[in-house]
Amino acid sequence: MSDTGASTEGRSGLFRRLYDGETTFRFVPRWRLWFAISGTVIVIGLVSLGWRGLNLGIEFEGGTQWDLPAGDASVADAREALASIGLPEATVVRLRDQQNGTERLRIQAESSEVEESEARQALAEAAGIESNEVSVQQVGPSWGEQVSNSAEKALFFFLIAIALYITLRFEWKMAVATMVALFHDLLVTIGVYSLSGLPVTPATVVAILTILGFSIYDGIVVFDKVDENAQRLSLSGTRTYSDMVDESMNEVLMRTLNTSITALLPILSLLLVGTFLLGATTLREFGLALFIGLASGAYSSIFVASPTLALLKEREPRYTSLRDRIASGRSPLVATGGGAAALATGADAGPAGPLSPERGTAPGDGRPPIIEPRARRQRRR
Repeated sequence: MSDTGASTEGRSGLFRRLYDGETTFRFVPRWRLWFAISGTVIVIGLVSLGWRGLNLGIEFEGGTQWDLPAGDASVADAREALASIGLPEATVVRLRDQQNGTERLRIQAESSEVEESEARQALAEAAGIESNEVSVQQVGPSWGEQVSNSAEKALFFFLIAIALYITLRFEWKMAVATMVALFHDLLVTIGVYSLSGLPVTPATVVAILTILGFSIYDGIVVFDKVDENAQRLSLSGTRTYSDMVDESMNEVLMRTLNTSITALLPILSLLLVGTFLLGATTLREFGLALFIGLASGAYSSIFVASPTLALLKEREPRYTSLRDRIASGRSPLVATGGGAAALATGADAGPAGPLSPERGTAPGDGRPPIIEPRARRQRRR
């Protein structure tokens, strides 16, 4: 009985600390583990990309499209009819006209040696209609090339604009960390598509461009808190920059989790309902790209972008010396009140000096002060 009560109290205690931003998870010190996990996933995806490539849809490769009234045929019936004539990989989508309520089937397949008349007859028999009711259209790859070119230009200018904004709003090292997280998300998404063999359509391209915005938003939330806490780092002197990044991430961890979960649940519902209940492959292709990208973006903002920023900042001389002083056991020089700015710049605070007993900043023998720990914030009731 007591064990059950203790476990329940532990769970509620963890949720309460997450809600109040009082968790103490260590993210930056384990950066090698996080980078190894990401690197393994990316390498597997790149190997698959080099070996299998991407399954490009007919918008990019060209092919044939059939449209016909659904009649009595389901998506499974149309696939079975096409598989019997040598088109097992055809994409079948059931469409509904909102005006008159009629349903149609749209089938897309890459160019093959199968005669159009043979495919038309097989589909007409499956739907219980005349063969002349099945329309056939040849789709060329030029439209897909236009979409690809437009997406590449949009991505290029998007990355430049984001890098400039983050550099002006924060600093260039945060922009670098953001770009690393973005390319991480792109490579993970592309790798999963290569492994799964799902077709890459214009809807997939739109979804990938969408997830980049979410990934940046999540990272900027973390960086804003890091920038806020960095303003006070020189005054505390008891933590390294990596410690401060860990503290900032713990403070916004619940917000990151809430944002990610509330975004992923509707996408998961879209995948399940669209794929298994409605059989809409377009929803599957669009939803899968969103789901993978959002999940990867939530991961990268915590385990990739923030550790990358900490590693870059720890190379700066002021943070390197601070880390060395803490590691050697020496207390950093810290002032209170009006003497803080003088100590931060090394300037003389007055006749008595920055470490004088009169200013209350150091013992009378000139030794560095002992920094008292900060009082813990009161929990919300």
